[in-house]
Amino acid sequence: MPFPPRVTLAHVAEEAGVSISTASRALRGRGDMSADTRTRVLRASAALGYTFAGESRGRPRGGTSRVLDLVLGHFHDPYTDEVTAGARTTAAGLSYDLVLTTDRPDPSDDWTDRIRSRGTAGVILGLMVPTSAQIALMQRAAIPLVLLEPPGEPVVRLPSIRTTDHAGGVAAAEHLIDRGVRRFVVIGGSPPYRYGRARVEGFLTALRHRVPGAPVKRGDADWGAVDAWKATARALTELGGEGPIGLFACSDEMAAGAYRAIAEAGLGVPRDVLVIGFDDVRGARWLHPSLTTIRQPIREMAAAAVRTLVQAVEGIDIGAQRVELPTELVARGSTRATFPVPG
Repeated sequence: MPFPPRVTLAHVAEEAGVSISTASRALRGRGDMSADTRTRVLRASAALGYTFAGESRGRPRGGTSRVLDLVLGHFHDPYTDEVTAGARTTAAGLSYDLVLTTDRPDPSDDWTDRIRSRGTAGVILGLMVPTSAQIALMQRAAIPLVLLEPPGEPVVRLPSIRTTDHAGGVAAAEHLIDRGVRRFVVIGGSPPYRYGRARVEGFLTALRHRVPGAPVKRGDADWGAVDAWKATARALTELGGEGPIGLFACSDEMAAGAYRAIAEAGLGVPRDVLVIGFDDVRGARWLHPSLTTIRQPIREMAAAAVRTLVQAVEGIDIGAQRVELPTELVARGSTRATFPVPG
């Protein structure tokens, strides 16, 4: 039986509708070109099964690489510091080194090219959804991917580590209701990532079930304190009715911004407004009063991502398993007040 014809760079260039030199630069991550052109070349290469002649990039076939990559859009904030700490400790315990890799906006400097060039054994992609082209490149290089708290669903099912966002929203609503609150503000995140939508939906579902018809004012912020301050100020102005207010913010940082708006409105926490955040990053307990929040087990999630990835690296078929670690409501000063339940 004759062997199939060898796929060449010329075939890839023809399939993508570019010159051979452009195709070469795109595949090697070099040169200036549009993201669309680079993506067309990568997709054509993956579809045709093309590999560089003599290519040595990617996971060493001998399985000797003991390096894992943690890819994030940025580092050095309370959330990513927890992720890094959990991932690094667990990787070291399993005799792997952890490389911190930043996802850069420049399409000519994609994280996939940097990872393939150093022979990484596997990749944890945090708070990001890989494109189909990026997934194809990792698959060609035999480098497994695990997603950590993805903001959406990828086009190809991949193993992922998440938390119970919807249940966390439910717990926040029930905590406020049990303290006698019957007016509510919810500050959602914009963009409306998967986990943010789940948190808000869980909160609103519990309200509809426990206190149908209760006044609710929804605001959206860009996941930062300043925008949340502005969104909360608008919501407090527009919220009707009388009595204490329960405010749920989809992150602790946004809850911190809400504190400022509450103070500027002449109200107090928890005298007039009970506040709940989400994440339980280290700054939550240092707010005044300390912030009641939904604890997301960030370090534990990062550790689980490393353990799952190492299983894949070492040849265990993990498929597209989805692991969800439970949230927990941590009650602090911002919800310490209790009000009479309206008759």
